[in-house]
Amino acid sequence: MTSRVEPPASSSPPPAADSAFAPLRERVFAALWIATVIGNAGSFMRDVASAWMATELGGSPLSVAMVQAAATAPAFLLALPAGVFADIIDRRRLLLGIQLLMAAASLTLSLLAWSGALTLPLLVALTFVAGVGAALMGPVWQSIVPELVSRPQLKSAVALNSLGVNISRSIGPALGGLLLATLGAGATYLADVSSYVFVIATLLWWKRPATADDGLAERFPGAFRAGLRYARASSELRRTLLRAAMFFPFGAAIWALMPLVSRDLLGGDAGFYGMILGAVGAGAIGGAFVLPALRRRFDNDAILLGSALVVAPVMALLAMGPGRLGGLALALVVGAAWIAALTTLSGTAQGVLPNWVRGRGLAVYLTVFNGAMTAGSLGWGAVASGIGLRGALLAAAAGLVVSALIARRLPLPSGDDDLSPSNHWPEPAVAEAVAHDRGPVLVTIEYRVAPGDRASFRDAMARLAPVRRRDGAYAWGVSEDAADPERIVEWFMVESWAEHLRQHARASGFQADMQVAARRWHQGEAPPVVRHLIGLPPQDRRPPPTRAGDPK
Repeated sequence: MTSRVEPPASSSPPPAADSAFAPLRERVFAALWIATVIGNAGSFMRDVASAWMATELGGSPLSVAMVQAAATAPAFLLALPAGVFADIIDRRRLLLGIQLLMAAASLTLSLLAWSGALTLPLLVALTFVAGVGAALMGPVWQSIVPELVSRPQLKSAVALNSLGVNISRSIGPALGGLLLATLGAGATYLADVSSYVFVIATLLWWKRPATADDGLAERFPGAFRAGLRYARASSELRRTLLRAAMFFPFGAAIWALMPLVSRDLLGGDAGFYGMILGAVGAGAIGGAFVLPALRRRFDNDAILLGSALVVAPVMALLAMGPGRLGGLALALVVGAAWIAALTTLSGTAQGVLPNWVRGRGLAVYLTVFNGAMTAGSLGWGAVASGIGLRGALLAAAAGLVVSALIARRLPLPSGDDDLSPSNHWPEPAVAEAVAHDRGPVLVTIEYRVAPGDRASFRDAMARLAPVRRRDGAYAWGVSEDAADPERIVEWFMVESWAEHLRQHARASGFQADMQVAARRWHQGEAPPVVRHLIGLPPQDRRPPPTRAGDPK
């Protein structure tokens, strides 16, 4: 399963040791977890073969970086559409289709390598096809985890998935390098194809319960807009994305240039390249076990800063050509630091997203992550072609340190807000059933606010505004009655009646707290008056009411 999906880890302290493996008692989760470990190991084997073949077919830093970019560019281009699909299409069937696509790409690579017909353009093109599958896979796979375990087990399940990816990372590259050195690229690609058998068989065995159709299922255009609207309105998500965009472009240098570092600076062959990637995976596993203790002592910002201050010196030391043993030791260190940064940022993204938009929100995060990695790979490949491999590593190390120190001014959100549905909105009052496609809908909430409380009320409304926007409103405002200044109306607009009903289902505990804070300044025993105004259809077919004296 070439997506190497690593569900975002929780940013809060890990579960107790006696419950860390509890999700594996769930039969479906355990089966899929084992299948993903096998599938991801195959993915790493394929990546080793592709990276090494790039050095053989092209040889320049730019050609190696092109293969890396071809693998990550689709995730940058397609992550958000993939997140929409994850939220509106049957996820099991979508996963099966993606697996078949990726298996076909690896099988084609195997046949071309065995026949001697593989060229650099073909390698880049087929790597791009596999990257398309990975881009579609990521948000879908991450979104199914809450379906497989109970909510108390979710954090443990996410941690186990991260552990599984790093087990694959420690095994796959080493096996890939061994196969590449002994049997060649064709056999290595074929091993990846065989790993899909386990994943596809497990997905066929899993009988995912059908979801009930409540008539409010989102369609692609509206779901796409809702995902973008949420990302724009959520300051917590935007800050997380900015921190990721400041870390990964510089960190990408070590991944983009590692094949050349292994060959030119450490004097290794294909087998050694697999070993050094395996060492990165082993370091990540060790880091995963150390992280709980670190999280008890340091906050997320300190861990992210520490990761940057570890990765940067490692890149500088690799530029010095420390030899094979030194390179393996440094790979262990960079693996631990990288997993700390990755889980901190992805865990924060997970914590600031509600379930209804999780696939799309994580897709936005993956877009930034893969975009940063793609740009970094191409950029540092070009830099290495211009000033040399050592110069590029030293420049990336310096840039990472400077960026990490600047990023300290933008603290990560805690992710502790209650974003689960609260069901505190009553059903809207209507005279008759409203068609779901009617719209737009204007919702007004009328408050009575004393003149002395206006400033406090305005502050409460300012905190509520982004919550309204991210849950579905495309316009929002607060107005006063010119004839009665104590009558203040909050209003917002949504695209359709169906979208407003979805707002009712999305309303969270955090939003309930914001509304309580605003209503604190409302006067009178009666609650604020809520009205729903719907745009008239182009032709209203209802006959006008008959009044006395009107002609019949």
